[in-house]
Amino acid sequence: MPRAPSYYAVHILMEGGHREEVQFTTIQEFQKWYSGELVPKSSSNDFINVPIKNVQGEYMVVRPARILAIRIQPVYTSSVERYTDESE
Repeated sequence: MPRAPSYYAVHILMEGGHREEVQFTTIQEFQKWYSGELVPKSSSNDFINVPIKNVQGEYMVVRPARILAIRIQPVYTSSVERYTDESE
């Protein structure tokens, strides 16, 4: 049975070299924001809201035209910690 990611880390690379990471619980949640907010305004210099769900009381806004790349990383967490010691 394949494991499901605990969340998706979305890395946003912006003009000027700035990088931000936000988290989405599901890939569908990211796709909804991406297709509903970002894509329709992709060439706009007006700010749009980027949902930050993992930090209470904070929010982020970006100019869609200044986003150069987006990387989506599934993150798996587990209650079992595994350590690898290369010296053995």
